[in-house]
Amino acid sequence: MYRKQLWSSTLFLILVVSFISSQLGCVTKGRVKHFDLLRLNPKALTNTSTALNPALLKPELATAIAPSIFDAKFETTKGDFTITVHRDWAPHAADRFYNMIQVGYFESDIAIFRAMEGFMFQFGIHGDPAVNAAWRNSTFPDDPSKGKKNTPGTLSFAQTPHPNSRSVQMFCNLGLNTMLDSEQPGGGSPFVPFAEIKTGKSVLKKINTEYGENPKNENVQAEFKKQGNDYILNRFKNIDLIKSVTILEPERQVDAIDNNGRDQTPPETH
Repeated sequence: MYRKQLWSSTLFLILVVSFISSQLGCVTKGRVKHFDLLRLNPKALTNTSTALNPALLKPELATAIAPSIFDAKFETTKGDFTITVHRDWAPHAADRFYNMIQVGYFESDIAIFRAMEGFMFQFGIHGDPAVNAAWRNSTFPDDPSKGKKNTPGTLSFAQTPHPNSRSVQMFCNLGLNTMLDSEQPGGGSPFVPFAEIKTGKSVLKKINTEYGENPKNENVQAEFKKQGNDYILNRFKNIDLIKSVTILEPERQVDAIDNNGRDQTPPETH
């Protein structure tokens, strides 16, 4: 009798739990699917959510020191290209770029919202207004110029005429922009490159420049920061996007050591 009652109670509980689960599944079908995507594929929703990258909202935590030299791959709507970052050219700029990658800043569609043929293309405003608000005052110190020029294929951070005003916007030089290498009108610092193109130079020439300089009769950057990609992608429907930026691992060095631990490197010849 006791076993029969226990079995009946167990069966009853199973039926109740199954019923509740089915009802929750019907009522919260969208949310259940959202949770599963977050759990099984963390990158699935990065274009619409900052919850997966909480460091995006706390730039004060992005203080890692970049490697002395490293490569990064850009995936864009016109193809891929890679750059080499040189920390000795501009330490503060290299550190900022490195940290932006590390916190997932580029794990979203970043619009190339300003592009002029033969001059440069600019990017760095985030597609999520909350991220822009968090990084609004996240400026970093100027880097003194060490003689590296804004030649085609080099990357520099954008800045205002005021000292120490660089933040998250940067540009890629498409031409020989020597006017950016010296002190700017009003006392602004020179634009100091921190990286140079390594592979995929042809991609740079494909970036859409049809919109040129942003219209003077509207504050494009202010609206972009406030409304995010909802604004910029509607305002300029054919602009190109940076889909992601990732740090590339250095090529593995083959150790010239045999199985007995002897150095097999050929002797130098003179």
